[in-house]
Parts: sequence; structure tokens; C-alpha cells
Amino acid sequence: MSLAELTRNSYQCGVSPHQWLGLCKLLVQQQDVGVDFSTAISNAILELYRLYPADPTLREYLQLALSDGLLSNAIFVSTFIRAARDPELQNGSTLDMLCQLALSTHYTSGLSHAGSIIPSADSQAPVLSKVQDVLALLRIAHSLPPSNFHHLIASTSDLAILLLSCITDMSQVTAAQAMIYLGDANDVLQSLRLLPELRQVLEGFVLSLSLLMGDDAKAVRDAQMLHTMQLTMGKNDVLGANVETDTVTCGLLLQSLVACRTCDFGAGSDLEAVAVMTGTLRWTSWAPNVFCTQLLVAALTCVAQSSAKDDHETSFSLWRAFVVGRLPRLLFTLEKSLEAHGTMEADWRAAMHAALLSLSQRSDLMAQCDIVIRQSKGHDSGQDNNTSHRSLIREFIQQLLAVGIIEYAFAVSMDPMMVNDPRTRLQSEAFDHGCSIETYLDSKLTLDSSPEDTLLLLEKIRQEPGSHHCFAAVVQKRFTSHSTSLDLEHLSHLTRTLYHHDFALDILSLHLKISYLICNALEIISEYDCETVGDPQTAVSHLGDIVLFAEMVLAKFRISSPIIKDGKMYRTELLRCTSRVHQQDDLSPEHKSAFAIWYKAIFDSNSEGIDDALLRTTKPQILLQISATLFSQAALARQENRLDNDTLQTGMSYFLGPLLRWTLVGVIHAMLFEIGHRALVAPFHLAIVQNILCSPHCPIVVRRLCSPSCLRLLSSRRIQAFLQSPVLDISVIRATCFQTLGVNKDPSCKALEDHQISPATRWMDFPKQEIHDALALARRHKAPRIDVTRCLSATSPSKFLDLLWSELSVASSLGEMETCRRLATFVLAMPRQLSSAPPLLPIFMYNVLPYLITAIDQQQVTEKGMNTQLLVTIISSALTAALHIEWAVQTVCQEQRFVLGQPSAAVARRLAADLRAQKRSSSTSATILQRLGSSPAFVTNFPVFVM
Repeated sequence: MSLAELTRNSYQCGVSPHQWLGLCKLLVQQQDVGVDFSTAISNAILELYRLYPADPTLREYLQLALSDGLLSNAIFVSTFIRAARDPELQNGSTLDMLCQLALSTHYTSGLSHAGSIIPSADSQAPVLSKVQDVLALLRIAHSLPPSNFHHLIASTSDLAILLLSCITDMSQVTAAQAMIYLGDANDVLQSLRLLPELRQVLEGFVLSLSLLMGDDAKAVRDAQMLHTMQLTMGKNDVLGANVETDTVTCGLLLQSLVACRTCDFGAGSDLEAVAVMTGTLRWTSWAPNVFCTQLLVAALTCVAQSSAKDDHETSFSLWRAFVVGRLPRLLFTLEKSLEAHGTMEADWRAAMHAALLSLSQRSDLMAQCDIVIRQSKGHDSGQDNNTSHRSLIREFIQQLLAVGIIEYAFAVSMDPMMVNDPRTRLQSEAFDHGCSIETYLDSKLTLDSSPEDTLLLLEKIRQEPGSHHCFAAVVQKRFTSHSTSLDLEHLSHLTRTLYHHDFALDILSLHLKISYLICNALEIISEYDCETVGDPQTAVSHLGDIVLFAEMVLAKFRISSPIIKDGKMYRTELLRCTSRVHQQDDLSPEHKSAFAIWYKAIFDSNSEGIDDALLRTTKPQILLQISATLFSQAALARQENRLDNDTLQTGMSYFLGPLLRWTLVGVIHAMLFEIGHRALVAPFHLAIVQNILCSPHCPIVVRRLCSPSCLRLLSSRRIQAFLQSPVLDISVIRATCFQTLGVNKDPSCKALEDHQISPATRWMDFPKQEIHDALALARRHKAPRIDVTRCLSATSPSKFLDLLWSELSVASSLGEMETCRRLATFVLAMPRQLSSAPPLLPIFMYNVLPYLITAIDQQQVTEKGMNTQLLVTIISSALTAALHIEWAVQTVCQEQRFVLGQPSAAVARRLAADLRAQKRSSSTSATILQRLGSSPAFVTNFPVFVM
């Protein structure tokens, strides 16, 4: 009886693994089975796996034979990866089980790769043959359907890395053999989405083979040296691998451009956004075609993971507007910037062509985008058939062609149907009128257009991202012109159009610095008076639309810090602090006089109301600043019975008309603030809120700006104690707010789960959750996002960085070092609005790093080594990225400014001095200094670390 027959009969008769092992040993002793009995046992069990996939009993047979030594792991690996070519054995769970068994046996054996993964006596020729087998297994793993029940790609990748590391001497490999192995490895690199660690090792193998294509001995020695260095140190030393299958870096970049689009380095800033893209390109050291490919893949990944609903920052409509309408123009500006520094136009176009070809092969990503597109159509009743059937990729290619960074012939080769693709509605209408889209839009956004026609036009613009740039240009030209000439009538019409159509503001924020429009508005609001105006009531009403527009933009895009335009600083407190209630003694004489006159005119039963003379004597800015105080005093007077209800109602009616409704945002927020602090002592404040918010005359923009704060307040338990009455009903206020925000919720409920009205405890957990979500997205090969500015509004910079380190330390221990490096580099080296968020790189290096080094010095050896490596990786990568960002800002924006707080050279100089001062008492400091100083690439950029 042979070992194969014994194994088959034992399994089919239910013989236990221990009994089978004893029978095998007995057969080996009694019969002359030969030296290949290990191979026979392995092949026998693998033959049974063809009939009984992923069987646990067969796994026990193998595991027992391996642990006993009857079957060597090296023989098992060799027979397994060769047998895996058989289609009958290509079951995902089976192959993963066998891979995991080989890996666990190796790791628990304590042996080196040579002896555990391959026989110690093997020459390099059989090892290279096994590498071919494992590369074939990799192709099989990627071709099988993915499953949550196994991790075949990961386990196969680990096995491939171990086998590649067994190649130590390629001096006997001929050029012909090298050509065969090179073709096989290159095919895997180009056709499969490999894990970063495997790609790094396989690229080193390919480079070594490339040098062997020559026959001289020097090439062989160089190849051996290069391969050994890459296996021990990694391709790019301490700076990281910068693998070319990375959605994290470009994903974080694009998410930041969109989320922070109104900031200095957001999508709305042409040169600053391009500077960040240029710095990222230099830091990653990717070739242009690789960078373009990663950027486009990340862009479509962002679209694929967007929401079909249009009510928040991750909406499909917003990402479609950015990818189709904005990104091609940023890429065009990037191309021109690179041409000024040596990149040829032909090279960049070739890079874009290669990126689009690579993108066209990502059918999985296209399918995910199609799903979101179909879902968005269900939420978008206004979408016309012509637009709904237009492919997102086709639209994107058309815009790349329109801006001139791809060739027409290439565009048609990518999508032959583009030739027959009809014009968009706006293009057709502009063509019929014999003008450009920009001229056509300019002729339509006039006072003569009815609100219905204007709304229809804005819907067409929303659905056609190719027109967004023209729309933004028209708005900017008009806003600037009307502001300069103080044409309030036309400016009022324009701002009213914009704040009534929310997505129009999103379009503007992607294509221009919308904060600059606020500067124009602030100048008018702060300086305008009605002394010489013929019709002050109409003038004040027009000015009110400008105020509401500015308040809407500040709230929507969370603009709170001063805005600097043309060297002049504009403070936003005039519009953000309208809810401040002043004590009369604190008012200036001018404000005190205006308060007395207006209080008498509005809340005095004997008053004749508001006349033109009153409007001419009061600057609108002062009226905006005292409105909250007027209502606060009126509510107090009503509570003390110094003011009757009819007079209070009459006073409120003035503010619900066009003349004064632009002051209501500050009034309502002031009432809510006093209710929150005084609770039951402020019953009339809540009545004022109800009467204003629930009035049919209350502007929708006022409700939108006040509803989140109102709902937060009404969720308080103290407010639930208010007695319900026919004139005071909290559920009515809540229902109005929910309806305004588009929230489908029972107004009688007390718990508010919506993210816009989260309780304070949930807000304090935001930084940790944001980091968790970013790591989770990276693990799923999605485009991660992290709102650093918002995190810093919930906690201090040092606490946030300490929290970030804790999470990255855990992730790196799970083998996610590359993801940790990229995420940390983004947090530390990405420039942000300095007035909104302090620069984190100096804070990390000066304040957080010394504490981390002290803590690591006290850790156990294994944990200490891992965390030291993580620190070295973060320091080197962040400083290098900062250096390239500084250079890019200086060359692209043509200005010298330290966007990260301090020059990277100064940060590096102080860090080197601190590490040298501590290296005798801190082994971690000494290791970091040694690792940084031994990296040629890092020392080239920062010579202060030369050892």
C-alpha cells in the first residue's frame, strides 16, 4: 500500500489524525518508501482537497504531519504552490487555509527562510522556479471572487514576500533566464493591485533582474547589492516606500481640497491649491504618469463613496461638480506650473493619457460610481433625461479636452461615442443665441428674469459641471462691479438669487475665493448710510439681502477668522456677533442714542412707527448691532408687564417685513442664548422665537441659519419643563425647524440624533472618531478624510496629536505602517488657514515628540522597536513633505511665507540639536538620530543630521 492510498482510505474511513500519523510512520518504517515520502504525503492530502475543499480534518492531517516533522514545511510549500495551478484546487477558502498553515508553521518554527520555506540545500534555480509558482498563485488569488470568510490575497502576498527574500545570489542566472523571470514579475506588477509591502519587494526583484540583462560581472554584483539593500532597508529608506498603488495620499489631498475649499489652500484658491498638488508630487517622487493615475483613481474613489443625497458635504453632486467642473482646470494650471520648471507639455499630456487608460481598466471603480449615480437620480427629480444619461467619465474627458490637456484623437479613442454626444442644454441655448456660455449666462442673470426662470437656469447650471466655471466668473465680475458702484438694487438681486439656491454657493466655493465676496459685502455693510438716499426703505431692504447672503456664506462654510484680501484684513465679527446683547451702559453714545430712538419707535404704543427720517439718521451697521438688545429689553419689559402683548406683536411685525428681516438671525440667536441661560425665567423669549420662526413671513434663509441652534436648545431637558399652551408650543417650533432642514422626524420626539444637532459629549469624541474613520477608509482602499481644523476646535493641538499618535501606534502594530506615515504626514505637513488652525509640525516636534520619546524609552523591547520605527518614519516623511510644500508655495504662488509656521530647515535644526542633547540618556533619541543620519535621501535635504 502506498502513502497516497493509506491517506485516502484513512480519511474516508474516519481515522483520526493521530491514528493516521502512526500508520504513516509504520508504513515508512516497514516499506522502502524512499526519500520522497514527505512529497508523497503532501501530494496525497492535496489530492483529497480537490474533492473536499477547505475540509478541517484534512487540515488537521497536514498540521500534525508538519508539527511532527514527518512532513517538512519546505516540501509542503513547494508542492502546494505547484498544485495550486490545477483549476480543481482553486477554491478561495482552501488556498487561504493552506497558505495560512504554511505561514504559521514557518513563524512558529524559529527557523530562517532557508530551511523553513525552502530546503536549505536548494540552489537559487529551484528557488526562482518557486517564485514563478507563487506569482501564479497571486494571479489566481486576485482572480477569485473576494470573500469576508478568507484573506487569500493577504496570505498569498506574505508567502510571496518570504520566497522572494530567499533569493540571495543571482550570479548564476543567465540573461535569458532573467528575461523570463523579469517578464513574469513585470506582468504581476502591472496587472494586479498588490499590497504595498509586496510591491516594494517585487520592484526590487525586478530592478535586480534588469541589471542582470547585461553579461558582465559588475552588473551581477550591482544587482546583488541592490536587491539585498532593498530587502533590508526598503526602497526609499526611512522616507517610506511611496508605492504606486496608493489612494491614501491623493485621497486625503482631494478630500482636503473639497472640504476646505473656502480656505487659503482649498479648491477655490487657484495657485495655493496647485502649490499643494505640486508639493505632493515632489514629496511622493512619483513620475507624472503615476501621479496623474493616482489622482484620477482617488477622484473616482471619492465619487464612488459619496452620498446620493444633496444635503451634506459628501454629496455626489458636490463631488461631481469638483471632479468634472473643477479638477481639469486645476490640472491645467498644474501643467503650466510644471512646464515653468522643466516638465515638457508633451510629457504631461502623455502622463494624462496613461492615467486615463489606467482608469478605464478599473471596472470595479466604474461600477461603484454607476451605483451612486443611479441612486442620485432617484433623489434628483429635477434632472433631465439628456443629463442623466451622460457618462461621468465622458463628461470628465470632455472637460480635459476643453481645457487642452489631452488630445482630441486620444479622447475619441477613449470614447468613440463622444463624437455623437449631443451638446448640453446650456451649450445648445448659447449656440442658438450666437454667443459663449459665459455671455449667455450674463444675459440671463438680470433683474428682468422672473424667479422661476432664474431657478430653472440655476438647475441647468447645477446639472452641467462644464458650465460651473463660467457661472462663477459671471458672478464674480458682477459682484465686484456692483460693489464698486454701490449698485444695491442689482447686488441685492444677485445675492438673493445665490442664498436661495444652496448649490450655487457650492459652485462658487469650488471656483473662486468666496470669502473675497464677503470682503466686498463687509465694506458696503460697514460704510453704507441712507443720508442722501431718495428711498431709504428700499435701500435698507436691498442692503438686507447682502447681509443675509454674507451671513449664509459665513455659516455654511464655517468662516470665522479674519479674511485678508489685497493686504487688508476684514473682520467678520460685524456679522457673526449680531446676537450679542449689550448693557446700555456699555453702548457708545451713537449706539445708545440709536437704541433709545428705535426702541421707542418699535415698542412704544404711542409711536408713529418707522419713518424715512429715522432710517436716514441710523447707519444700517448700528441697527444690525442693536437689534438683539432691542428684543432682549422688550422681552424683559413684557415679563415685568411694562409692555403689553399687542405692542410686542406690533414691534415684531416690523422685523418680519422686508425692511428689517435681515436683522432676525442675530435676534433669534440672542433669544435662544438667553433661554439657555435663564430657562423658565425667560418664557417670553421663547414666544418671540416661536412667533418669528413660525411666521409665514420669516425668510427661509433665516430659518435655515437658526434651526440647528434652535433644535439643540429644544433638546435640553430644562426646556421640556415649559408648560405647553395654545400660544406656546415647542413641538410647533421643532416641526418648523425639521421641515426647514429637510429632516423627516416626529416633532414630538425629545432625542435628536441628527449629526448637525449632536450633544456636546458626542462633539468631544469627534477627533477620535475622525481618526478611526480615516484609518477604516484606508484599510478598505477608500479615500480617507480627516477634518483637522474641526478636530482642533474640539480639543487642543497637543491633545489631538497625542490622540493621533495613540491610534497610529496601534495601527502600525497591525502592519499598517505605510498608511500611518501618509496620514501623519498629511496632518503635520498639509498647510491650512493659519487663522483657523495653528501649524502642527512645530507643535509636534517641540512639544509632543519629547514626551513620546520619554514614554517609548520605558517600553518593552518589541513595542519600543515598533514605535521608534514609527517615529522615525513620521519625522522623516513630515519634514520632507514640508520642505517640498514650502518650495512649491514659493515657486507657484511667487511669495515667501511660512505656511507651516516655521521653515522646515529651522524645525529640523532644532530637532537635531534636541536629539543630540538627549542621546546619552535616551536610547530612543540615539536611535532616531542614527536612523535619520544614515538615510542619504533625508540627509541631502537636511544636512544638519549628518553624523
